[in-house]
Amino acid sequence: MEALLYIAPLLMIALAVFGAIKVIRRSREVDSAWSSGLTAEARCLRTYTTTSGGGDTMVSTTLHHVYEFTTREGRTVRFEEGNGPGTTLEGDIVTVHYAADNPERATAHAPARGKLVAGTGCVLAFLGVFVTFCLVFIVAVHEAFRVADDFFP
Repeated sequence: MEALLYIAPLLMIALAVFGAIKVIRRSREVDSAWSSGLTAEARCLRTYTTTSGGGDTMVSTTLHHVYEFTTREGRTVRFEEGNGPGTTLEGDIVTVHYAADNPERATAHAPARGKLVAGTGCVLAFLGVFVTFCLVFIVAVHEAFRVADDFFP
């Protein structure tokens, strides 16, 4: 029983760290695409939405776009991106930014470094508070078991 009270928060911390790594990786990919200076015209092939939540929790909807473009070297690249503008429809032509060494990680979002840093920072701050809460919980559980062992030898 005692081990479960340690394992659950440690698993939650591991998930939070995994999430932080994914957020940082995508932020670096987008910044790299913007910094490369390479752009291309892409066609929106498909749009769709995904939903999560429901029941007792808030429902969240994410709009996804699938784009296809041709690099300067003539390579055709197709990629999917979430949280795109609701005004982009199938068949629309948009400008995408991509890095020459990794065109599959392109973005159709217009360069907005301040917004990228703020969004990434907010997510990382939330995850940091979450990890801190888990660590405080582990310490409190450990202390409670230590006190109980002293009280009931």
